[in-house]
Amino acid sequence: MASAKDITLKPIPASRAKPLMKELHYSGKVVPNSQLHIGVFLHGKLEGAMQFGPPMDKRKVLPLVEGTDWNGMMELNRMAFSDNLPRNSESRAISVAMTLMEKHAPHVEWILSFADATQCGDGTIYRASGFVLTGIKENDQMLRLPSGRVVSRMTYTKGQHITDDGSASIPDGAVPISGYQLRYIYFINDDARERLTVPEIPYEKIDEVGAGMYRGEKVTYKQRNTE
Repeated sequence: MASAKDITLKPIPASRAKPLMKELHYSGKVVPNSQLHIGVFLHGKLEGAMQFGPPMDKRKVLPLVEGTDWNGMMELNRMAFSDNLPRNSESRAISVAMTLMEKHAPHVEWILSFADATQCGDGTIYRASGFVLTGIKENDQMLRLPSGRVVSRMTYTKGQHITDDGSASIPDGAVPISGYQLRYIYFINDDARERLTVPEIPYEKIDEVGAGMYRGEKVTYKQRNTE
């Protein structure tokens, strides 16, 4: 039986990563500005992918870690794995990817990522992989349209749906999805952690605000760690 140690990681072109992400990621979408695509292989077959790139608004997130150079951080934009991968493959893949980043891109000090506890989960894999929880925010960015389709508010505020008068054309009847967005940071450079400008949040806080979710179902952090 295969184990997580049997997986291998290597860079792949966007042309291979994007179709896989659309197939496996719960959103069915890719982040267009992703720059680094790492494939996750089991016995030579591509079974998952991780996409890294700049955050949507880098100027807002750079101050999270004081003294970060413009190219000193990246966001883990998307991560998706097939059910064919062994248990613990996600945390194993993150560990290997961070080691590769440290070796081949030493200028990158930290990695930002967000867990969508409105539709998917609250970041179980991030916590298992050593990410620091730095933000829990009630969702106001993910909208459910009257058609049932889920989109980001930024789809309408970043110029894709701007009306002639310059305002954002958010459809009537669009409402924020109930839930939370959680912000996590992985420190490749341990020294950067000392420059974090926001408090580190204990994982147990997820339960206090009712943000716990796993695979689209409400569940507490405590339940997952006692069952």
